[in-house]
Amino acid sequence: MSSKRINMKKILIKAVALTLASTVLMAPSYASFETDESRFSNVDEDVYFSPARWRLVKQTFVLHFPENSNAVTQIIIATPPTVAVSNDIEVLEHKGRKISINVSVNGKNIILDFLKPVAPGSRIDINLNQVKQPILDSTSVYRFSAKVVGSDTEIPIGVAEFRTD
Repeated sequence: MSSKRINMKKILIKAVALTLASTVLMAPSYASFETDESRFSNVDEDVYFSPARWRLVKQTFVLHFPENSNAVTQIIIATPPTVAVSNDIEVLEHKGRKISINVSVNGKNIILDFLKPVAPGSRIDINLNQVKQPILDSTSVYRFSAKVVGSDTEIPIGVAEFRTD
């Protein structure tokens, strides 16, 4: 080997060694401190508490019934398995007037029985006022179906998604 090549290897080895030594000497020291044990209490351990994994939210759904449909007597909302919905639910005409309903729960289904059928062409707001949902879940999917005057058959009317991230 030529002496020029040997000198380059030596320089390269020294540069790598110097870099490693500098890195070790300059490494930061996290959470270390000195105290006078006779005057202060010591911190022996620190614990991290993650933020709450659940939050309470209000979710509102706006439903519009076509002019050529039958009057609606019942709405069934299939809630996602990842949420918990309270019975704090209100249904309003789209203009804000409260609609009288009876609310019942059957497993993960919320059943809204209208005391007076909702007329075709109406828009209503359904407010789920206290929904407990996980913070880290990506999407909550609700499925809606309805029963109309003169029929006991559930008719699927739509799906709503809430992204929670």
